[in-house]
Amino acid sequence: MQTMQRITFGLVCSVFVLSVPAFAAEQKTTLMLGGKFCDSYLGEVQTALKKIPGVASVDLKSMKGYAIVTSETGKVKPDQLTAAVNVLKGDGWHCKAEVIK
Repeated sequence: MQTMQRITFGLVCSVFVLSVPAFAAEQKTTLMLGGKFCDSYLGEVQTALKKIPGVASVDLKSMKGYAIVTSETGKVKPDQLTAAVNVLKGDGWHCKAEVIK
């Protein structure tokens, strides 16, 4: 009887462990933003960064003049982030991003 309880307990534990989703590790990259009127076009900056596969969130409010990008570890390279911002240009404005190490 005790053996049967152990087997049942083992099966229940196995099902529980297998049903818990694995969480991907996250990395944060801080970008310093600059450029003529860039602060006025943060919506475009956020949209461009969120379009990159692997980007989970973009925080533009914690530090004025900076973007804190949270992404899945190993999925996004810093040069992808800067490139997404550096190509943004509007009529009379532009943004430039630089990774802060």
